[in-house]
Amino acid sequence: MRDLPDLYLMRHGETLWNAEGRLQGALDAPLTGLGVRQAGWQAELVRQVAGLRLSSPQGRALRTAERVFGAAGFAIDPRLSEIGIGRFAGCLLADLQRDHPDLFTGGPLEWYDRCPEGEGLAALARRCREFLATLIGPTLIVSHGITLRMLRVLALSRPVARLAEGELRQGAVHLVRQGQCLMLRHPEDRD
Repeated sequence: MRDLPDLYLMRHGETLWNAEGRLQGALDAPLTGLGVRQAGWQAELVRQVAGLRLSSPQGRALRTAERVFGAAGFAIDPRLSEIGIGRFAGCLLADLQRDHPDLFTGGPLEWYDRCPEGEGLAALARRCREFLATLIGPTLIVSHGITLRMLRVLALSRPVARLAEGELRQGAVHLVRQGQCLMLRHPEDRD
């Protein structure tokens, strides 16, 4: 991939469904109190950063972006939506792993290619490559776990097989710059 401008990748704040292990995909759940605080931490971390500000159109990302950038301080790009997981949306991951163990063989994220009526990783990679090819300056992005992982792996010119590597922490800012990724954390963000 060509040299890219700085990317400030931010996962939406924790939702009720994140907290209970329920898959969201195209569905949505409200942010928890922690999720609202996480968005506030991200706002502080990027307050002085100039650049294009973008969000996924999905509710949890929009609520996070409103807190990070202000209600009118960003644009929406549908290419930043979370990977489609078809009929798995709304299901508890633990239930799926128990009831369909054959779908969860191989690498830790390969099951995204086995979601009934799902988008699949190759399609997600195509839309993420298309998105990255349009960027001309520093870009601040609020999106979702798997989509951000794909943006990161592509921006770092790594194979998609390495998608599961590295943390993608809610409440942090993951700065991708010159072939490296640095996680920026707020002082109140404690494990």
